[in-house]
Amino acid sequence: MSRDIDKIPAEAMHALVSWHGPGNIRELENFIERAVILSRGPSLRAPLAEIRQDALESAGSATLEQVEREHVVRVLRECGGVVTAAATRLGLHRTTLNAMMRKLGITRNEL
Repeated sequence: MSRDIDKIPAEAMHALVSWHGPGNIRELENFIERAVILSRGPSLRAPLAEIRQDALESAGSATLEQVEREHVVRVLRECGGVVTAAATRLGLHRTTLNAMMRKLGITRNEL
């Protein structure tokens, strides 16, 4: 991918080590490739919600607002913080997504 990733944050490393194993090596390769694509700079930025077992287990006890917030933050991160791109992916107007971000307390610092 022609990127220099020389640091894996402790949280990402812990999540990867705790992952109960992908179905096959391609799944792991695809996950790492997505993480590299999402990374800006030398630190790996992995989409941890995809691999956290506790995220799946706690989804049943999460409120709709918590699930909605996590989903919006994930999509925004995957779109590099570009609200217009994230809104399109979510099937929303940009202004609607901006209002939703305010309601859910999502700031640019999280992205």
